[in-house]
Amino acid sequence: MDPFVHRKGRMHCEDVDLALIAQNVGTPAYVYSRTALIERFGELDKALAPVPHMILYSAKANGNLAVLQTLINAGAGIDVVSGGELHAALRAGADPQKIVFAGVGKTITEIERALEVGILFFTIESVAELERIAAAAKRAKTVGRFAVRVNPDVDPDTHEYITTGTSRNKFGLDLESARALYARSLTIADVEAVGVQMHIGSQLMSPAPYVQAIGKLVPLVEDLRGRGVELTYFDIGGGYGIRYNDERPATAEEFAEAIRPAVEPLGLTLLLEPGRFIAGNAGVLLTRVEYVKRTPSKTFVVVDAAMNDLIRPALYGAHHRIELVENPAGRPAQRVDVVGPICESGDFFAQAIELPEVREGELLALMSAGAYSAVMGSTYNARPLPPEVLVSGAKYRIVRTRQTYQQLFSTQVLPSWGTQTK
Repeated sequence: MDPFVHRKGRMHCEDVDLALIAQNVGTPAYVYSRTALIERFGELDKALAPVPHMILYSAKANGNLAVLQTLINAGAGIDVVSGGELHAALRAGADPQKIVFAGVGKTITEIERALEVGILFFTIESVAELERIAAAAKRAKTVGRFAVRVNPDVDPDTHEYITTGTSRNKFGLDLESARALYARSLTIADVEAVGVQMHIGSQLMSPAPYVQAIGKLVPLVEDLRGRGVELTYFDIGGGYGIRYNDERPATAEEFAEAIRPAVEPLGLTLLLEPGRFIAGNAGVLLTRVEYVKRTPSKTFVVVDAAMNDLIRPALYGAHHRIELVENPAGRPAQRVDVVGPICESGDFFAQAIELPEVREGELLALMSAGAYSAVMGSTYNARPLPPEVLVSGAKYRIVRTRQTYQQLFSTQVLPSWGTQTK
């Protein structure tokens, strides 16, 4: 299902006119399709049905409580990387036994809370982290379950900022260091190894890098079994790509068919941590044109959204397709830069793209904004955070209200000395 389609010249999310949402909630605003979230999750779940598996949605892609709740109700577990994401997952109704906690810098407070609620396991990345979890588990009179994140040194051919599985990256342990860490864990009473984990990068178009990485980890699993380390889970992370422009990512079926022969012989429960794959194309950022500024060299379409609402183009040079919400028939094409109002030259969404002639006051939809958009937002230039809207059929609900100026400054405190200069 394509959740965003034009009907009678107007773009809809499912059965709701985006212009109506803009009229009622204002712009900029994020709009998500509930049906698209559920269907995308279901595609992957069905494709993997022949093997024991659990899909752990990656909260860092889009951690809105309503999005989390939608996927939890569909059967997903949650992959978290912070205490805040753990809190959100629990508040949205996640079963702690379907939560894994990843990340290279877990604090003592985060570890203690995760042990308290009884998560499935920690993904750990260092000896120091294992020792910290062991100490916290001993104090809590419990056992800290873990999987080591193994860095298989596989280059997934993606953007350098989102490559995570090579020897140059900060993530995980090489095979020998991981083997030594598992061996050491056997001597510690307060921790238990339950799995092996990897995550090699994001926005990957082909399953081939996964197959290559899995092939490097299979001998490790077999060796650990020979040493008495009994594992339950084989976690291959996330990173499955989506179409932003003209990419051709593997389908869920193609992905499953490629990796199943590699993991089935192990007899372990397969875990996956997709985020963008589920949420990316389920959302748009809705924005209104404030000005059309023409110079001798360029035409700038200035919109009310900005890089603080969708930073991917400025940060990664990422492409997000841009469409007019009301499709103008017969207008000539023009080459434009679509930019925001922030005082940075990097505040742009697209440069030198062709759009039908755009006019002030019209609505644009920045496509594929369901992942790594709202979650990466900031209040730079004292811009309040936009609302988030979830659509289901012909209904929609505001699932995060627009931040007010009062809320924006509510945590700041004027010092008691007031206007004194000394």
